[in-house]
Amino acid sequence: MRNTLFLMLLAASGAAVAEDGWKGAGELGLALTRGNSETESLNAKLGLSFEDAAWKHDIGASVLRQKGELAGTDELQLTANRYELSGSSARKLSERSYLIGSLRHENDDFAPFEHQTIASLGAGWYAIKSENTEWLFEGGPGYRRFKEVATGESDGEAIFRGRMAFKHAFNEQTSIENTLLVETGPDNTFAQNDSSLAVKMNSRLALKAGLQFRHNTDVAPGLERTDSLFTTNLVYSF
Repeated sequence: MRNTLFLMLLAASGAAVAEDGWKGAGELGLALTRGNSETESLNAKLGLSFEDAAWKHDIGASVLRQKGELAGTDELQLTANRYELSGSSARKLSERSYLIGSLRHENDDFAPFEHQTIASLGAGWYAIKSENTEWLFEGGPGYRRFKEVATGESDGEAIFRGRMAFKHAFNEQTSIENTLLVETGPDNTFAQNDSSLAVKMNSRLALKAGLQFRHNTDVAPGLERTDSLFTTNLVYSF
């Protein structure tokens, strides 16, 4: 199911790029070690956006897959396996405010939920919107449908979704971004913070260092509540 959703999004993304007004960026990071120890790591992202005078649409996909060598053996064990698809449409009310609907689907083999889908409606507002700096806030009600790892049962709950995004360009080559997403409900509060520093090599290519923290308040026995991920990726903008 997760692979099907991922391929569907990639197909839709390819069609979207063909439309005038769409722009996007793809990221890829790959690390392999061999010798005294063996590890494999792959992380990739794809983001597309379209904006005109009345609307702003965003589509995103990401994948993280890691394997590490078991102690005393030559066997590689899966240590991370996550796929995520997201999309949103915002109707502008003014230069700084808008209404937004968003959808996010996630499959994660090392999370309290085997998979979850979150749909929400809300409002957004730019506290700062200038040529070099943007700082926005979003919030509104939503609904989360999920399958628990511990019980194998599927359930749903009403949630509140909040999002804060900040980005600043120091100059034409160097920029920083920080995005905080919170989805809180009666059974679990999920929070994810992504920070990054990007340095352009030319108009299309950039190097990007990122740090991600993911936190769940309710996890299955034996799982940590907080995960962290550091990445260095090559970014291609189109």
